[in-house]
Amino acid sequence: MTEVRTRFAPSPTGYLHIGGARTALFSWLYARHTNGKFILRIEDTDAQRSTEEATSQILESMEWLGLNWDEGPFYQSKRLDIYRSYVQKLLDAGKAYWCECTPDDLEKKREIALSEKRKPKYDGTCRHKGHGPGPGRVVRLAVPFTGVTAFDDMIKGRIAVNNDELDDLIILRSDGMPTYNFTVVIDDATMNITHVIRGDDHVNNTPRQIIIYEALGFELPQFAHVPMILGPDKTKLSKRHGATSAMVYKEMGYLPEALVNYLVRLSWSHGDQEIFSLQELIEFFDVHDVGSSAAVFNTEKLLWLNQYYIKKAREEGRLEELSALLKPIIQERGYVSPGANLINSIITDVGDRAKTLVDIVDIGDFYFKENIEIPEDLGKKFFTPEIAPYLAAIIDELGKADFSDKAQMENAFNHVLEDNHIKFKIIAQPVRIALTGKTMSPGIFEMMETLGKDKVISRLKAVLK
Repeated sequence: MTEVRTRFAPSPTGYLHIGGARTALFSWLYARHTNGKFILRIEDTDAQRSTEEATSQILESMEWLGLNWDEGPFYQSKRLDIYRSYVQKLLDAGKAYWCECTPDDLEKKREIALSEKRKPKYDGTCRHKGHGPGPGRVVRLAVPFTGVTAFDDMIKGRIAVNNDELDDLIILRSDGMPTYNFTVVIDDATMNITHVIRGDDHVNNTPRQIIIYEALGFELPQFAHVPMILGPDKTKLSKRHGATSAMVYKEMGYLPEALVNYLVRLSWSHGDQEIFSLQELIEFFDVHDVGSSAAVFNTEKLLWLNQYYIKKAREEGRLEELSALLKPIIQERGYVSPGANLINSIITDVGDRAKTLVDIVDIGDFYFKENIEIPEDLGKKFFTPEIAPYLAAIIDELGKADFSDKAQMENAFNHVLEDNHIKFKIIAQPVRIALTGKTMSPGIFEMMETLGKDKVISRLKAVLK
């Protein structure tokens, strides 16, 4: 059996869109499922729009998602001589020709075609004139006038186009740059790509590319066009629906395994299973099982998955891993990043309530602050004159306790409760607010252990004043 070779070929004109990330994931998974190869290619022939920053961001996104490539990255900008050599082969074989029609000429032809209710396509004026290269001239492929170009899409099924619907497409522009449809064919053919898995916005390009394959005598790959991802309003996913960049999800505190698990489930399923390990995805994924209908992006479901993976990481003891991911978020919030042990304790304390890593920092912000500001309404409600002697007693008892022993902290509170004949709830909320500035927090004794004796007593003394 021929080795399966898939590819992902983004244009570095912007960030890696979430739709592109899913296409890359499907290509990667199919290569891994079949023990094949996954090739990364950067389509950067649009010199005006392509940037090094976008290229770096795409590579960083791929690495963050764990989509390692076997070959590449290859850059189209470094392969121009290869493309031009194949243009010359077509010219020499009489399968392509130089065209001198100007943009004004083409516009007039278009207007005439529309007025005559014909399809506005190039009419082949220069096809038999025998022009050579010259200023302003382009190279066009001589597309067959008759017949049908068809292919069996692995997702969409049989697709066929009458050749008289197509025109003699440009394969080399007047500035000497090859066009997208041409470079893609040359790259996929010379890199021995066996399966072209890409977004279904490329379906209309495929018949044109097949004609280029056939003109050059290349073997056709199999094509699989992945359906679009829609927003909740069933329109194309865009910024108005929320984040569309893969790396923004990293900044928002999502784990890569959560995003991978979520993206793969958009248009693909394996029974009723929702959560997959990476090994399960590699074992189960087959591009033939991808549905042809557009998928709707559901942020709530992604959040649910992310919370699951945060919890799973905590249960598996992968606190160091989470700690490393949290550090840049802590610093972005303007806090001094504490030591790894303290971050691990914070993850343990607040992780149950967090849906994202950012939530851990926001919920547990009181751990990173030097001083706590008490909201005025909470101060008036909970720090009454009657509470002052209890707080003073708590401070005194805690001063004798060893904070590495939770039982000693609990005993400190119990002494105050017994001596003053009060219940825990009388003092619990004022202490919680004094330490956090909030009415909700982790368990008081767990939180105090993480904060440490100095901070706890300092904050209690601050509200006592």
